[in-house]
Amino acid sequence: MFDQLLSLVKENAGADIIENTAIPNERNDEAVEAATHSISDTFRNAIQSGNAQEVIQLFNDNGNNVSTHPLAQNMQGNLTDRLTKQFGLSGAQAGGIASSLIPMVLSKFIHRTNDPNDNSFNLSSILGHLGGSNFDVSSVLNQFGLGNKTGGESSGGGITDALKNIFRK
Repeated sequence: MFDQLLSLVKENAGADIIENTAIPNERNDEAVEAATHSISDTFRNAIQSGNAQEVIQLFNDNGNNVSTHPLAQNMQGNLTDRLTKQFGLSGAQAGGIASSLIPMVLSKFIHRTNDPNDNSFNLSSILGHLGGSNFDVSSVLNQFGLGNKTGGESSGGGITDALKNIFRK
């Protein structure tokens, strides 16, 4: 999962990292990894601290208003901190990179995860990977009415129907 996310960040890092004169070319890979860790660490912390619903909400929104979602804000703050510490960028420079790159990558990540024709990202796998060995994806599914029911289908509406598309089996 990390490698797939790293590739997605690399694909979208052009103007923000690769072409940015504030980040030396020989450190571009390091900056891309910092962005990737900012995303994955924020997801991991949310899931492991019992806030999987926030992650699900972000994916359920299909990438709309991603920049204002609390997790995206945390990722941007995390990347801003990393860039100021690792590269000596000013808060404004680092914040500009983070506020541009993180929402763009997250939006594409969410769209690819929700695209039934794209198998490169799967939310169930992502949750399982980030949640660690003690995280029970099926219990999260059950919490939202997506667990095993008669005929394998869930009845209901609203978030349950929306989440069916996210948690492709």
